[in-house]
Amino acid sequence: MEQTIIVRVATANDIHYATTITDEMESSAKARGTGIAKRSPDYVANKMREGKAVIALEPNGNWVGFCYIEVWGHEQFVANSGLIVSPAYRKSGVAKQIKQTIFNLSRKKYPSAKIFGLTTGLAVMKINSELGYEPVTYSELTDDEEFWAGCKSCVNYDILMSKDRKNCMCTAMLYDPADHYEPAETIADFKQNSKLYERFMKVKQSKLLKWFRKKTSKNYFLQF
Repeated sequence: MEQTIIVRVATANDIHYATTITDEMESSAKARGTGIAKRSPDYVANKMREGKAVIALEPNGNWVGFCYIEVWGHEQFVANSGLIVSPAYRKSGVAKQIKQTIFNLSRKKYPSAKIFGLTTGLAVMKINSELGYEPVTYSELTDDEEFWAGCKSCVNYDILMSKDRKNCMCTAMLYDPADHYEPAETIADFKQNSKLYERFMKVKQSKLLKWFRKKTSKNYFLQF
């Protein structure tokens, strides 16, 4: 896209975009068959009022993208959640701008918090790596029950619970302000291992699906 996109902290004046954003979140999750925890327009609007969201717009005001902050475990953890970009602007670099802006906002608001995310996409893994995130196990994320309850709207929630929240389709990534590699190091690691990460994600998702289908099929026949 040639025109300059405005990426900034959202305010109460942006509330009228809330329904457009949540509709696109739901549409995108259905298309991928996984993903973003379902949120209401009121929830998104409240994030805007609190100054805990980033919005991207065309100069004429058309909506382009969005992301918001969630705080867990008494401010020990922060998640940059709900990243969504309008279909016309995907693969344009806007997602990277939004992630950088929401990351900076998170660091400013919660300088001591660990910032984490869950993703099924290699593109988001790449962006996170450029910010200094590292792939981690689920055990290193928040144990806040409310966070995991947010996964209930995902089609893979049953897989997550069957694995006692230790594994699922998503890859977990974490930035720890007290103990982290520099972005140059995480970028180099991603470049070196990107094909391995991609293969790992595909194999993991395939094996989890096979395991879950086998388990549910076995449970079904045990009922008869």
